[in-house]
Amino acid sequence: MRGNVMDLAVGVIIGAAFGKIVTSLVEDVLMPPIGQLVGKVDFSGLFISLSGRHFDSIVAPKAATPPGATLNYGIFINNVINFLIVAFVVFLIVQQMNRLTRKPAPVAATTKDCPQCAMPIRLAAKRCGHCTAQLA
Repeated sequence: MRGNVMDLAVGVIIGAAFGKIVTSLVEDVLMPPIGQLVGKVDFSGLFISLSGRHFDSIVAPKAATPPGATLNYGIFINNVINFLIVAFVVFLIVQQMNRLTRKPAPVAATTKDCPQCAMPIRLAAKRCGHCTAQLA
């Protein structure tokens, strides 16, 4: 049991570090070119002001006193893209790990079914021990 707990702890720690790397990859490397392709838009700056006030960037409502209520759908888009990339990478890793693990060798059959009573009997048997049928 202790080995499994340690494996789980190592997996959680590596997963957290991997999550930070992927978050940085999405926010710092992938999102700027995607934003340029769709019209020079920074997704993290997209929001809807719920108070009716107009702001030019998302920093303005956060710095306003009192802060205006905003619906930050751009940050949500960033998080969805981040999740999709992490899920795809984890899928690829699991797929490769499954490919590399050894599959157990097929076990040769040691029994067969009796043609009369369908009970399992040994391959070398001449007579069924359940119904006493003569086997060929």
